Order: sequence, then C-alpha cells, then structure tokens
Amino acid sequence: MQAPPILDIEASGFGRGSYPIEVGFVAADGSLFCGLVRPEPDWQHWDDAAEALHGISRELLLRHGRPARWLAEQINQRLQGQTVYCDGWGMDYPWLARLYDAAGLLPSFRLEDLRRLLSEDEAQRWRAVTEAVRRRQALTRHRASSDARVLQLALAEVKNGPVASRPVSQQIS
Repeated sequence: MQAPPILDIEASGFGRGSYPIEVGFVAADGSLFCGLVRPEPDWQHWDDAAEALHGISRELLLRHGRPARWLAEQINQRLQGQTVYCDGWGMDYPWLARLYDAAGLLPSFRLEDLRRLLSEDEAQRWRAVTEAVRRRQALTRHRASSDARVLQLALAEVKNGPVASRPVSQQIS
C-alpha cells in the first residue's frame, strides 16, 4: 500500500472561536509542506495550554505567519484532486474550513478521516503504533508537518509492519 497524503493542523486552542495556526502535510512521496497562518483580525481566541503543546506563540504568527489566501493556494496547488487524510477530522475539518473561508477559496482536495483506512484490528493497535513511531522520530513537540509524517509512518507500520525511517526535519514555508 502506498502511503496516502496526510494533513495535520495546529490550532489556537479547542472549541468555539479557535482557528488554524499551522497547516502541514506529508505527500504520498514523503515530501513535507508546512506553513504558519497569520491570524485574521477577528481571530482572537488563544489558549496558553495549546501554545505550550505546539510551541507557537501568537507573536510568532503575527511576525512570520502567511496570509490565509496564500496558504490555501499553496495547499490547493500541492494537493489538487487528491484524497487527503487526517486523524482528527472532527477538529481539522472546521479549522480547514475557517482557513478557506478567510481565503475566499474552496479546497481542491477531499479531506477524510484516517480511521477509514483501518480495519478493526488495526484501529485497536493504532495508538500504540503511533506513540512508538513518535518516540523513534524523537519529536518533543507537536508541529503540523512532523505530526503528519508520524501519522503516515504509523499507517504504513500498522498495515505492513515496522518501517525503517529517518527523523523528520521541519520544513516551514
């Protein structure tokens, strides 16, 4: 099984008012894309616990984040026509919709829940395999493209057994 593209989103927090702050994905060929999102003027929600998890401050986003339209265009260009998977569809889909609404665009790809790819047995092993892959990758914080890569490696492992891999390096656009 060729590994499908996997997308991950880091956000300002959870629940009402939260918004995407970083979108990253790993393509089927293993290449990474990641970009920080400059908050829109009406995106004010901020959760310090979320910041502690992903290590991205609001100030960093204001200085180095990309406009929603630019990021949505880049993602569309790279994922056009593909089915892309995520592990938190219930949260990722609304955050992605918020990004695309701000950009005035529609996604050129389809976002699906990664769990659709797992059998019942694989789903039972999923968490343990994902944690083992994360440990082997030596990741200490959650960032979108590296999290997506962990999910892609874990999917390959749960389907085919352990896969030799090198640690993920961050590529931030």
